[in-house]
Amino acid sequence: MPAAKSNRAAQGRYEQKNPLRTRARTFVKSARRDIEEGNLEAAEQSVRRAVVALDKAASRGALHPKNAARRKSRMMSQLSRARNA
Repeated sequence: MPAAKSNRAAQGRYEQKNPLRTRARTFVKSARRDIEEGNLEAAEQSVRRAVVALDKAASRGALHPKNAARRKSRMMSQLSRARNA
């Protein structure tokens, strides 16, 4: 494939996948912040939003599925520890 066409294709993939990655990253950050602050009701909602965003990003190829699963698992265990503390 010629370099120019390859660059156009890569740019198109970036423009489609970057918002999904950014959205997932933002929701994960807000969920972790809520967990650390001890605001459990808000944390549960933000964890739910983060899980949805991670699943969408993984299903559309913006994140590797196992990367999304690992992030969800760590977030859920943090929430569980915060509930039991």
